[in-house]
Amino acid sequence: MSGGGPGSGADPPWADEGADGRRRRAVLAGHRGERREAAALAGDADPSVRAAALGALGRLGALDESILLGAFGDPDPGVRRRAVALAGGAVDLYSASAEMTAGVAALLDDADPSVVEMAAWALGEWGPGCGEGATAGLCRLAVGHDSPLCREAAVAALGALGASGTLAVILGALDDTVNIRRRAVVALAAFDDPGAEEGLRRCLGDRDWQVRQAAQELLGDHD
Repeated sequence: MSGGGPGSGADPPWADEGADGRRRRAVLAGHRGERREAAALAGDADPSVRAAALGALGRLGALDESILLGAFGDPDPGVRRRAVALAGGAVDLYSASAEMTAGVAALLDDADPSVVEMAAWALGEWGPGCGEGATAGLCRLAVGHDSPLCREAAVAALGALGASGTLAVILGALDDTVNIRRRAVVALAAFDDPGAEEGLRRCLGDRDWQVRQAAQELLGDHD
């Protein structure tokens, strides 16, 4: 998305306002039902205004796929993060779209870890049916990303997807940081597989009490 606003006509009356004023206008547009103003501000030169305008359009139910897909490529990570958060929170609108799924999955390779984490969360919210590309991206993320928060989000998403072939990745996460191990033990509940039960029994000896407790509770469902 390029800054400066859509269209080539006369500048809107608020064009010479500061960014803070335009951002407030964007927020208010979402509460006042001013769809046209929110759409215009979505192309603003300032990223905080663009992010606020996306939120306003989401509130108004006016975020179509083309707007979100464009925002996924915004030069500012805050705008990309806001866009993927809005997409992830609207499961019924976007989860069945192959183009949207591919767009979110591409953000698993974003240069900004906060965008990556949000993309993993969104795919987990959408659940099964995200496709092989998204699943493969989450597996790569869970295994190899430098950020523990990104790996944690990926493991949680893989548990929500419950895709076949990902059990080994989740079992591997049982050797990661404590927060990731907590996510992994819960993710194992998605798999009806002897390997998953073996992993849960392994967690009974974990040094973290929350990991042990979750494993005990899940194994109680199998005994």
